[in-house]
Amino acid sequence: MTTAIIDTSTANIASVRFALERLDAPYVLAREPDDARGADRLILPGVGAAGPAMARLRATGWADALRTENRPVLGLCLGMQLLFEVSEEGGAPIPLLTLIPGRVERLNPGGAGPWPHMGWNALDDLAPDEPLLEGISPGERVYFVHGYRVAPGPFTRATALYGEPVTAIARKGNVAGCQFHPERSAKVGARILSNFIRASS
Repeated sequence: MTTAIIDTSTANIASVRFALERLDAPYVLAREPDDARGADRLILPGVGAAGPAMARLRATGWADALRTENRPVLGLCLGMQLLFEVSEEGGAPIPLLTLIPGRVERLNPGGAGPWPHMGWNALDDLAPDEPLLEGISPGERVYFVHGYRVAPGPFTRATALYGEPVTAIARKGNVAGCQFHPERSAKVGARILSNFIRASS
């Protein structure tokens, strides 16, 4: 069973690869949809800005392919945000993949700390039936790096709090996302990635 890592040319692809290697999980790096033809599941990594990331997904054919994808998909950090409908990043609305209803908006940390949100934070409001969260308890900590958020809503499966509530995990059907970096979140992140691989095998 193979995982395809969608090549978004962002900085966290190497750490995702290393995380899968630590789990002995076979993977391929998929620059275009044809490169993932034999894969059983897809990971959409992302670091940086929504506009350039969407431009690359459109240029490589991934934007259209993901909109009709039936295999399990997991977006990470910016990759999770790209699963939603529109982003406010950069001022003008940026159309996203529209795989999960919702809007990406600037995070307002208030007095919780600096913007963007960088560091370890606790998972809360865990959905008991979410496959990614098997073996994970409320309060366990994962590593975040983001300045934008999706407000909790009907597709939220776990939250975090940084001045205001943040959707930490979202899901609609076969499509899920983690706002944090599981590949950089030690044992908790490894368990979440392992759950994704096992649940979609």
